[in-house]
Amino acid sequence: MDELWGSETRKAIENFQVSGEPIPRHVARWLGRIKAAAARVNAELGLLDEDKAERIAAAGDRIAAGELDEQFPIDVFQTGSGTSSNMNANEVIARLAGEDVHANDDVNMGQSSNDVFPSAVHLAALDQLANDLLPALNGLAQALESKAKEFEDVVKSGRTHLMDAVPVTLGQEFAGYAAQARQGIARVEASLERLGQVPLGGTAVGTGLNTHPEFAERVRRRLADDTGLAVLPPSDPFEAQAARDGLVEASGALKTVAVSLTKVANDLRLMGSGPRAGLAEIALPELQKGSSIMPGKVNPVIPEVVTQVAAQVIGNDVAVTVGGMQGHFELNVFVPVISRNVLDSVRLLAAAARLLADKCVAGIEANRENCERYAELTLSAATALNPFIGYDKATEIVKEAAATGKSLREVAREAGVDEETLDRALDYRAMTSPHLAPTETP
Repeated sequence: MDELWGSETRKAIENFQVSGEPIPRHVARWLGRIKAAAARVNAELGLLDEDKAERIAAAGDRIAAGELDEQFPIDVFQTGSGTSSNMNANEVIARLAGEDVHANDDVNMGQSSNDVFPSAVHLAALDQLANDLLPALNGLAQALESKAKEFEDVVKSGRTHLMDAVPVTLGQEFAGYAAQARQGIARVEASLERLGQVPLGGTAVGTGLNTHPEFAERVRRRLADDTGLAVLPPSDPFEAQAARDGLVEASGALKTVAVSLTKVANDLRLMGSGPRAGLAEIALPELQKGSSIMPGKVNPVIPEVVTQVAAQVIGNDVAVTVGGMQGHFELNVFVPVISRNVLDSVRLLAAAARLLADKCVAGIEANRENCERYAELTLSAATALNPFIGYDKATEIVKEAAATGKSLREVAREAGVDEETLDRALDYRAMTSPHLAPTETP
């Protein structure tokens, strides 16, 4: 690859030989987008020659389009302000724009690494959340809602503490999963406004030294118009410069989504366990061989992928949390690692949500016979007898049924409970929707 960068980038490559992983490509692209907008605004303000500004902007546009990702090789574990990557962008753009363009005086005009790099990180995260993760979660929610409707009449045993509980429907369980996905969407959306508040215009410490008073607002407006994203001014320039709380908040929402997906994925693989020696309440799609030695074995591979992704996202959030704590006086110095982990979490969760929706949930089938058999077997259905015969007598009936293997109805009948009461109390479908009127269908 032809190197377009200069001496500062070369020094950083030599100094930061840590992981071999460069800054996230979306951060590099947003650096290009910001530089392009800044050049055009500086020309509007009469601070930069128009021809030179357009050459700078054209180079920034190429970076923003992803044409030059390979020109950003500096390790993500670098100086905590992202100065090296900002200089990397300045040098590449200056090289492309022409010999009369200076990396600092022209490309970096009105800017500092301390406001530009965190702005690029915030906006890269905002972009990927809005255009990748949220659509993926919405697709998952829709897939789960479709299954909730399909399975609304499948009665099964509920489970608490992994033990038999009163009957529910499979549809009710899937509706709960769909609600978790919808709540995750709402949590992520709630973080977007604060994530979109960027420190651009604060330059070195938040005071705005060496920048035009209209610069930041004009650049934000250009970026918002170009992308459709809500690029906002900071609530306070010193908060925006020194703290990365917006990214920490967004990461916390991603962690919660990971927790939700773990619950859903674990339930799916438990309900799909078997097919003969497990619960076998549902059948997951058969995607590949499950064993190199056991013929015909099928494993819940997608739920396993999802739970592994969730573990990584939760780990990423720990690093983001620690990084957010490193705001000393006027600058946070963990921005590169925060960017790496937040954008990694967004990418992983979006991919996992799509996989779960398309390769798992969409193809799930209910084992109606097993579900209904479990509903009838659960001794916890005796709970519905409590209002008629009391908790203590119902407990005796449950113990007798467990000891003898007889059905609840049979033991209750022997204990003197009349048939009309048994019909009313031991209606398994009615138990799943106890507040419906008698004429309504559960």
